[in-house]
Parts: sequence; structure tokens; C-alpha cells
Amino acid sequence: MKQGLGRGLDALINPQGKDNVNQPLTVVSTNIKNDDGATIDILVKIPVETIVPNEFQPRTEFNADALNELKKSILENGLIQPITVRRVNSHYELVSGERRLRACKDIGYKDIPAYIIKVDTKEAMLALSLIENIQREELNPIEIANAYRRLMDECSLTQEEIADKVGKDRSTITNSIRLLKLPAEVQSALIKEEISSGHARALINLPTSNIQVQFLEKIKKENLSVRKVEQLVREFLETKTKKFLKADPKNPHSHSPLRSFEERLQLIMGTKVFCKQKKDGKGEVVIEFYSDDEFERLLELFEIIGKNYS
Repeated sequence: MKQGLGRGLDALINPQGKDNVNQPLTVVSTNIKNDDGATIDILVKIPVETIVPNEFQPRTEFNADALNELKKSILENGLIQPITVRRVNSHYELVSGERRLRACKDIGYKDIPAYIIKVDTKEAMLALSLIENIQREELNPIEIANAYRRLMDECSLTQEEIADKVGKDRSTITNSIRLLKLPAEVQSALIKEEISSGHARALINLPTSNIQVQFLEKIKKENLSVRKVEQLVREFLETKTKKFLKADPKNPHSHSPLRSFEERLQLIMGTKVFCKQKKDGKGEVVIEFYSDDEFERLLELFEIIGKNYS
């Protein structure tokens, strides 16, 4: 983790006063004091117009129906969960709660309850924004995957550290990030809830984007279950492996048997493969991978092949 995270994510995620986070609070409650401009880690009432957006906001999709339901809930019950902000000069920067802020603006409220916390650096702001949104389960699977990736790339957190911060298993983090390797069509279907994360994970082991999209269309057309898709993917990979092992390595359409061997392996593995052969016939096969999750994907693929020939 970068030193720039300052006070540490634990202190930022759990500021004093959040024990009352689930108690109903009305937006215009007279029980909540106005901000004194100095105290940190407190619940206060602040003007909506003084809040600026969070440049690190991980949410990219805002469902209109869900927003309308939230507005109805706020009108009937008050704002159950205050937003979180930090002070920046004469205004406030949103840390988490953009949907709640949007709903209150649309309703016409002038003030909103907010936790004011201290965030010293952009790295800490990014980490806090992403982790709080992930913990609240307000993001779609692709937004979550992108959030995990940003925590790794921009905050230098390992998958183990991310798992600890958000209360998930490391494998959950790995499987989530792997979704970003899927083509745009599959990611879009996942965002629109046309398929589930289980469907998407089943498609990851398919060797090319074109094949993944073909399977996607089949899933939508036939309303296939996750278990059925897993079965079809397994059968597809087993069939291709059998054809590869039975094929004549001397491909007349290739400039060399070794290149043909590479090309067929790359199709099966879904990554770059290099083959070298010495004059005495000995050689080596190098299969590239680019991350821990890519390595785990290859391991899963070898397991599928192994089961077929055990």
C-alpha cells in the first residue's frame, strides 16, 4: 500500500459515529446540528448545493427506476443512510452516497445529513470511495471489477489486502477482476442483467472473444442456466482438445509444423504460446500469462483437460 494513504483505510472506513448508521434520519431533522467547519468524524447537516461530485466515483450506471424507488423511500421514511463527505476549502467533496444525493436534489431538499471525515490524499480518497461502494453492494459486477482493478493499479493494494478490506475471499476478488477480460458485448449483458456473473465466469475459459459472444447469444436465446453453460463450455473445450491431439502436426497450409502447433495451442489456451525445437528433436513450449488471475484461468483449463484424459 502506498504511504500516501495516510491515516489508513481502517480509520477512514470506520470513522467515529458510524455506529448509528442504520438508525432512521430525516433529511431536515432538527436533531442534527449544522457543520461547525472544523470537527471531524461527526454527523451534521450540510447544504446540498455546497457538495461537489467525487471524481473517483466507481458507479457508472444509474438506473432510473431504482432512483425513483429511492426517492419514494426517502419521502416516506427519511434518509436512512447519510452520505459521507470531506471538507475541501469552502465546500464538500462527496466520498460515498451519490444516488442518495441525487435523490435528495431531485426531491428538492436543501440540506442533507452527512458524515464528515478527514481524507488527506487522492490515493486515500480513491481507496475509500471504491471500498465503501463495494461494501454497500451498490455497484454492478463490472463496476466492482473495475473498482478492484483500480485499487490494485492506483493504490498498490494486493488482492489479499483488497479481500481483507472488503470482507471477501481472495478468490472472489480474482474471479471478479477476470470479468474485465470478457468482450464488451458480454460485459454489457452482465451490466444489463441479461446474464449473471456465473454465466460470465463460465465464458471466460473460452479461447476467443468471437466464441464467447456466440455462447452469449445462445444463453440469451435459450435462457440457459449457469450449470448448463458450464457444461457446454466444458464439452466445447474437451472437443477442441481431442481434435488438437488427434490432428496431424504437418499442416500443409502452414509454413511450418511448429507454427501450426503454436497456432492451435493459442486457440485452445486463449493466450500467446511459443514453441522452440532443437536439431536433436528436443524443445520447449512456453505459455504466457500476464497476471495472477490469468494464471488461475490457465490452471482451470488444464484441470478441464486433465479430467477428460484421466
